[in-house]
Amino acid sequence: MSKPMTLNVRVTGPLSDFVAANVGDSGAYENVSEYVRDLIRRDMAEREAENFARLRAELQQAFSHADESFVRTDVDAFFKKVRPKSAG
Repeated sequence: MSKPMTLNVRVTGPLSDFVAANVGDSGAYENVSEYVRDLIRRDMAEREAENFARLRAELQQAFSHADESFVRTDVDAFFKKVRPKSAG
């Protein structure tokens, strides 16, 4: 497990108002840290879903072809093809 990280983020204007509306007695989150952690978790889940959708599309395409068109490959080559450049 990695070390805890402390982040300092400055938000002003509409961003600050939006955060304030979502935190405290009037919002869904008890504090800003809880809100930020939830946003990060949602972003992670969205990226995982996008990666799974790409994998599923690749597998559906592969299984839609006739067996005669089968081409052997290895796991690293496969994931290099289906992973987005930033996923590394």
